[in-house]
Amino acid sequence: MKVVCDSHIPFIKGVLEPYAQVVYLPGGSITPDDVRDADALIVRTRTRCDSALLQDSKVKFIATATIGYDHIDTVWCESHGIAWTNAPGCNSGSVRQYIASLLVYMAHDFDFSIKEKTLGVIGVGNVGSKVAQIAALLGFRILLCDPPRARREGPGGFCDLKTIISQSDIITCHVPLTLDGPDPTYHMFDAARIKSMRPDQILINSSRGEVVHGNALKDALRNGHIKAASLDVWENEPDIDRELMDLLYTATPHIAGYSLDGKANGTMMAVNTLGKYFDLPCQNWIVNDIPAPAQPVEFTVDATGKTPRQVLEEAILYTYDIKQDDKRLRLSPNTFEQQRSDYPVRREFHAFTANITNDASGRAAMFVRETGFNLNL
Repeated sequence: MKVVCDSHIPFIKGVLEPYAQVVYLPGGSITPDDVRDADALIVRTRTRCDSALLQDSKVKFIATATIGYDHIDTVWCESHGIAWTNAPGCNSGSVRQYIASLLVYMAHDFDFSIKEKTLGVIGVGNVGSKVAQIAALLGFRILLCDPPRARREGPGGFCDLKTIISQSDIITCHVPLTLDGPDPTYHMFDAARIKSMRPDQILINSSRGEVVHGNALKDALRNGHIKAASLDVWENEPDIDRELMDLLYTATPHIAGYSLDGKANGTMMAVNTLGKYFDLPCQNWIVNDIPAPAQPVEFTVDATGKTPRQVLEEAILYTYDIKQDDKRLRLSPNTFEQQRSDYPVRREFHAFTANITNDASGRAAMFVRETGFNLNL
């Protein structure tokens, strides 16, 4: 059999070679000729899997090593006998880390007390649930909006989008991109909805660029209709709106989910599901020996004179500093794709071990442990 793989998917080279002919190509450059005689594809978001690519091919299975799958024309694929799978939750821990670093910086730079602020989370799946959990540990009041879950589980615990906008100080989006159905998310934050926000509110989007209307957001920021915004995802990636970038609090190149742990999870899920589909001996393959980050994985936080949440904030920023990714993009926005391809090693909280000193009550250690860090006791 023949498998075409995005050459930027980490850890995959050599895994399938015992069972298949494997061709590695840049995801954005895969052509119909490349896949014509392929049995399967393993891709990321840069490969549009639709009739233009797949018509007259032998492809029977597509695995995307990503949570999102709006780059796959699922209706066309299913109607033409092509099975597909995504990697739900693979990078949820990475996005949690990204949003945590962002929220800590916002509290410092905008000089607000977290315990006095409300965070509205739109989309409470694998990612949104983890974002809500760590934001609550940091001290935010949390509002949750997820209409599909509310219909399945009942409205308890959820509120509608109007309530999120009226009662939240910061709104963060963690939704798939959907164009139709009962809950379309394309331009969910359009001009009208952004204008309904208050001048003291902040909008964060790390889901899909098209969830927020870029020009409407740009106008709102220019005119002071909202306080600030942070984007990790953009309309027309990688050709981002530089005028909008200059107005943002933080701007990053679609890397919220780019921890090495998240990438490893996505690759494992893609390989495992391909193995199950074709009954290959890689159904339980795992990534071993994920590289360590640049900073030591064991670190110390002195809790003297600090609240447990301040200790947690320090631990979060030790593992990941969003301002570094923001700085790289602003210095070189034309290398958006290259920054994604060459992204530095980032490891999630569970890869680190914290030493919490002078923590007489043990509460700081409790907060750090609940976030997922290991502790030296």
